[in-house]
Amino acid sequence: MSPDLKVSLGKITLKNPVMTASGTFGYGIEFEDLVDLEKLGAIIVKGLSLKPNKGNPPPRIVETQCGMLNSIGLENIGIESFINDKLPLLKKYNTPIFVNIYGKTIEEYIEISDIIDKISDISGIEVNISCPNVKAGGIAFGVDPNAAFQVISKIREKTTKFLMVKLSPNVSDIKAIAKSVENAGADAISLINTLTGMAIDIDKRTPKLANIIGGLSGPAIKPIALRMVWETVQAVKIPVVGIGGIITSNDALEFLIAGAKSIQIGTANFINPKATIDIIDGIEKFLIEKNINSITNIIGSIKI
Repeated sequence: MSPDLKVSLGKITLKNPVMTASGTFGYGIEFEDLVDLEKLGAIIVKGLSLKPNKGNPPPRIVETQCGMLNSIGLENIGIESFINDKLPLLKKYNTPIFVNIYGKTIEEYIEISDIIDKISDISGIEVNISCPNVKAGGIAFGVDPNAAFQVISKIREKTTKFLMVKLSPNVSDIKAIAKSVENAGADAISLINTLTGMAIDIDKRTPKLANIIGGLSGPAIKPIALRMVWETVQAVKIPVVGIGGIITSNDALEFLIAGAKSIQIGTANFINPKATIDIIDGIEKFLIEKNINSITNIIGSIKI
């Protein structure tokens, strides 16, 4: 008998804990010839804004030791084009669709959330608060507890959708940010987003990224992500979703044992387009080998 892989994120239940991380799986439909989309716990599409965004100039991706730097700049087709052109192709799959959103002002976040709230085929929203608030001098919403509370509480007023907030690791106290978005009405928290980094071409003596700095992801950040997930699990009562350097099923299991209810696969998709499926299969194999009949029996089972 196969073990039960279902996990509950409050008002949403997933068939298994493996989700795709925003920005690493396109709009989902690009992977349909490579991955059985029906088998995924959820698909989180790349970040969407109110209007299309061209992103940053190239070069925008640099491989690093044990990871990569990216400065894509949140390039996307805009929420209306996604709803009209991409979502109809995705909704045929029996897999929840989450839309990652971002804005440069609270008003932009409110407007895009209001649009999404009316779309029944979208199961939930993941809010990227690592974006600069242009009305506050460019400080990112996600590094200040008060700013994080303000934007999430305003989004909460506009939507009844499942609301997950993606936290930035570039803060001194992740627990304070986590508590602020929980108090603002978030249904779940996902973390971590990328760490800020850079790389230099020593021959040209120039930055390897046109944007100079970018977001570091991949195996190099896993220990940091795991620590922050564990800390956040202790600090909040809502479900926590782990992200950061998850390449194998063993990586995923570490996050689950630390207390994450679910996990997202990101950079691994660039290495192996079928990473999500391999990780689902690997988790199931582990449970069978350990004679564990439900994944819930390992979530938060860390022994300190």
